[in-house]
Amino acid sequence: MKLETKRIVIGLLGFMFLGSLILVQGIEVARRHEEAGLVAAHVAVPVSSQKCVECHSKSSPGIIDHWKGSTHAVKGVGCVECHMAKKGEIDAFDHWGATIATIVTPKDCSRCHQKEFEEFEHSHHAKGGNILASLDNFLAEKVEGFRDDETHHNFFNPHSPTPGRPDITEVNGMASAFVGCQQCHGSKVALESRDGGKITVDDLKPDDKGIPTSLEAVDRIVKSEDGRPKFHAETWPNTGIGRINLDGSLGSCSACHSRHDFSPRRARQPENCGKCHLGPDHPQKEIFEESKHGVAFRDLKEHMNLDAKDWVLGKDYTQAPTCATCHMSGNSLNDGVVTHDPGKRISWNNRPPVSAVMDTDADGKIVTSLDPKERSEQTVISAEMRRGEMKNVCRHCHTPDYINAFYKQYDDFVVLYNEKFAKPGQAIMKALTDQELITKTQFDEEIEWTWFYLWHHEGRRARHGASMMAPDYAHWHGMYEVSERFYMQLIPQARELAEHARTGGQPDKADAVDALINQILERPEHKWGPGLKPDAAHPATAATPETVAPPAAATDTANNAAAGTESAAPATEVKAETSSSAAPSTESPSPAEGSSENSESKSDSGT
Repeated sequence: MKLETKRIVIGLLGFMFLGSLILVQGIEVARRHEEAGLVAAHVAVPVSSQKCVECHSKSSPGIIDHWKGSTHAVKGVGCVECHMAKKGEIDAFDHWGATIATIVTPKDCSRCHQKEFEEFEHSHHAKGGNILASLDNFLAEKVEGFRDDETHHNFFNPHSPTPGRPDITEVNGMASAFVGCQQCHGSKVALESRDGGKITVDDLKPDDKGIPTSLEAVDRIVKSEDGRPKFHAETWPNTGIGRINLDGSLGSCSACHSRHDFSPRRARQPENCGKCHLGPDHPQKEIFEESKHGVAFRDLKEHMNLDAKDWVLGKDYTQAPTCATCHMSGNSLNDGVVTHDPGKRISWNNRPPVSAVMDTDADGKIVTSLDPKERSEQTVISAEMRRGEMKNVCRHCHTPDYINAFYKQYDDFVVLYNEKFAKPGQAIMKALTDQELITKTQFDEEIEWTWFYLWHHEGRRARHGASMMAPDYAHWHGMYEVSERFYMQLIPQARELAEHARTGGQPDKADAVDALINQILERPEHKWGPGLKPDAAHPATAATPETVAPPAAATDTANNAAAGTESAAPATEVKAETSSSAAPSTESPSPAEGSSENSESKSDSGT
């Protein structure tokens, strides 16, 4: 071959190689743009859903545009594949030749996502709906609204007309719960009944396949002219994380994977979690934003490969963590395994008044026994196992010594809060109730609001701030406000209640409460100011623990609180299988929230 010919061949090969590189780059850029929703994905609409797409492109084009940008669309998963229903399913109806259901439940999603379904069903997120009609929801349903437990009537008459709205003839006392609590925790989905009531899963009694077994309840369902079951407006629309569905399944996948594009990019970002995890009582989003992790995320967000199909820390990105990174996503040290149980890596439950160690039994409940042998026998997943999984995440950017030192600081902080403020406060509240100086009804005395603010707002902010390295939330929004609330409000208000009892002819009850307060204030950690001396309140009860014993029940409460036991709860509480976070079945009860979860009903636990 002549030299000139060789040059031509080499040149052609070079151009071909360059062209292939440009082509591959173009394909990859197009793929990334499609995944990010920046351009319309090239999709072939499945035959089963062609009529749906044609019609809804005109009636509700946003739904179709979102779906076209989804992985579902690329893989040929259309409208019918998700919304299809079997004859006999309670919310099924015929719609232009297809039998479909309006609500896609986790049970429906499990047809393709079985592993994710099982993980989620065992999480505290799934149990968030247990808050309904429980002590967890007392504020919204009773204090803010109206719920009559005897008549089950939630309406009252307006006290004056509303100009321009003559149709307002009654007030829905549950409106705050429906629009607030249940939009995060989840509603109990209901259909309209011919008798004017609601038909829920409790009435339908579905079998394992989600088919109702109560024909009487089925016969009462109100349907539209085209045969569509009518959802009760108080319970739908709702995408709360712990929604209780008509087929018996728990949860809503679209709480995190918003329809109809189900964007992984969106689910991986803290703003997605921030729909529920923010505010005065569980400001995880704001805490993250204050931390150096949050600062790094804001700065390096565009370099974090958020559109990747697989998103593995240490492989696909290392710039910064998000909520998903630490609590759910895979990493290079756990073989990229993703979990849909966000509590799996949490070692302290910071939702209840007294933080509890996350040693859990076979049912996911926190082990409360103080006996080492019993704890060992009952514990299925230990707090150390959970912490070990979280440490694997940390190790991608931090040394073992650094990580262990952080956890030492965090543990010390939680224990300080527990021992100096939470357990004493809980014991005082129990003593006040046991001595009948306050009623068992929640929030009808000022001190109950004070105690609620102390642990539910300020105490949580402090603990969550410590868990995610946000110093201002740990201190100024946290322990500073906890201590001010404890010394300047809780103690004086308890003293005032005792004094009121004394002047009202109940000196024994007053002495019992004062003795407990004196015992608490005599501890070295409280001897920082002369104004706190026990005798400054009432000389007659100024006695050391050796001379005047506090009520046995109150002492037991303070001791038992160390184990996170239910006996540590104030007597203002009533146990309830409720949700958290955030963890209904795994935490100590609280005066305002019963014995609830879930903490992770909103996942409020620390790490």
